[in-house]
Amino acid sequence: MESAIISGNSKKDIQLLVTLAEKMGIKAKFLTKDDIEDFALANAIKEGETGEFVDTNEFLKSLK
Repeated sequence: MESAIISGNSKKDIQLLVTLAEKMGIKAKFLTKDDIEDFALANAIKEGETGEFVDTNEFLKSLK
């Protein structure tokens, strides 16, 4: 399965692309604001993941 995210300033143009996709047999849906935030958070977590363990006490001290 392949996926694409398309964004634009015109709801009319995006709706045209969704209609075209559906006519081609491609599933399409509009993302909610929550969907977009979840995607961005997951992406940020993935980019920040180092695989290293952090000392909890040291981390908490750095927050103070």
